[in-house]
Amino acid sequence: MLRTNRVSKILSGASILLAGSAALLMFIWPLLIQSQNQNEANLAQTVFILLMPMLVILILIEVATGGIGSKQLAILGVLTALNAVIRLLGAGTAGIETVFFLLILGAYVFGSGFGFLLGSTSLLVSALLTGGFGPWLPFQMMAAGLIGLLAGLLPTLRRRIAQIWLLAVFAVFASYLYGSLMTLWNWPLLAGVGTSLSYSPGSALSDNLGNFLRYELFTGGFVWDTGRAITTVALLIFAGPAVLATLRRAANKAGFENSN
Repeated sequence: MLRTNRVSKILSGASILLAGSAALLMFIWPLLIQSQNQNEANLAQTVFILLMPMLVILILIEVATGGIGSKQLAILGVLTALNAVIRLLGAGTAGIETVFFLLILGAYVFGSGFGFLLGSTSLLVSALLTGGFGPWLPFQMMAAGLIGLLAGLLPTLRRRIAQIWLLAVFAVFASYLYGSLMTLWNWPLLAGVGTSLSYSPGSALSDNLGNFLRYELFTGGFVWDTGRAITTVALLIFAGPAVLATLRRAANKAGFENSN
């Protein structure tokens, strides 16, 4: 039995690592290849074809290995629907983004695999509610999934107030990370050619990173991300303790092991 549990945990961890790595590659491809030969629509279509089934595979592996049972799937469905509705309160308007509040808390309590799925499915359901489909959607899903995955890897702290401040600090990092990833995916396609802001195929990594940072500053991406960070931190500080306690009780009732 002990050996079976160990194998199950290894399979579960490997599936999460695979999904997270593939999601990250969606964004950093400009820094890894020598040329770009796909337009925005074709790139997004390819991403859907290759990575959307990975979410299904991840769910199946988590279910098969005992990581997510029927109760856990029910909680995932409820939190996904709730988070999609919460996102309607902001949805990035003027830098206000409410989706990361519940995502970070849920991932911290239920783990990285759950967090990856919660982030991805929340953005998908939100798009279904608002009709916000476009080439940006798969990238939003994977970026949010990465945020959930990382939040689920945060260390467990004993004191509640310490947990909230840990999550608040992570929220600032996550806000800028999400914004940077969403800028990075379309930077080669929108920044033009031959300028100090443009992606330069084949150039040194440091040169392209410098161009990317200038592009972020020029387009106001960092300012937008600051609004996202302020909103998320404020929600975590004022509503985080109560929501965290509620999610922990749900985790205990659903049989999640090692919940924070």
